[in-house]
Amino acid sequence: MNSTSDLAALSSITAQVDELSRRITALAESYGQTPDSAVASELFSTERAFATARRSLDRAVTLLSRMGD
Repeated sequence: MNSTSDLAALSSITAQVDELSRRITALAESYGQTPDSAVASELFSTERAFATARRSLDRAVTLLSRMGD
């Protein structure tokens, strides 16, 4: 296993998760003050799932970085 290339892949994935999270948040906020607030609720739930995924990715990066030491 090549931890350097894996760290690069995780960095790319993290950036994608961050971008998707921002897009989901913006979309959720646009529905927050409408009769379709149920849509906003589901999107905010998705945003929380992405936040959890981001924290997991951060932990994986930390663990992988330690392996390279």
